[in-house]
Amino acid sequence: MLQDLDRTLEELLKNELPPEVISPPEGKSVTISFSTPDKDFATRVDLPAIDLFLYNVRENMELRTVPWSVERENGMASKKRNPVRVDCSYLITAWLEDDNDNNITEHRLLGEVMKVLLRHRIIPGAVLQGELQGLEPPIRTTALGQPQLQSMGEFWQAIGGKPRAALNYTVTISVDVNDVVETIPLVTNIQVR
Repeated sequence: MLQDLDRTLEELLKNELPPEVISPPEGKSVTISFSTPDKDFATRVDLPAIDLFLYNVRENMELRTVPWSVERENGMASKKRNPVRVDCSYLITAWLEDDNDNNITEHRLLGEVMKVLLRHRIIPGAVLQGELQGLEPPIRTTALGQPQLQSMGEFWQAIGGKPRAALNYTVTISVDVNDVVETIPLVTNIQVR
């Protein structure tokens, strides 16, 4: 499911970023990466690149619903667990070989990404990939929210990278655990003795 979320975000950016940014006529196309933005990033990924690093996955307790639901069908009742809402937090950075590659800077690239993400509080169904297609409720996003990291400085130090401008982006998906607990016949008659 997480790989489908990565593919969905890649499709969103490819569809929405301006053509002169994602694939400039005089330069190399921008790579969309999901690698760790550590000190070796620039040697592992073709630059220029937009990196969406998934650094945190946790249950969204504010959107927690009643944990169980009962479905009635053909005289039977099934008790099953409701989907769990999960927040997937990405740290988004822009990378260039040199900060004035093809008349674009890392800040301009990051700014264009920011505009695309702010445009969509719900990810459009047309870009959803794999298991995310038709998922209910729709996939919500929070762009530029408070990061789940304790300290950005500690983060960069821990991965051995140098601090750089970054966007925090959180996507809330539903994870359907699909475990039917039991199916029993409905009570349709009452007898008093």
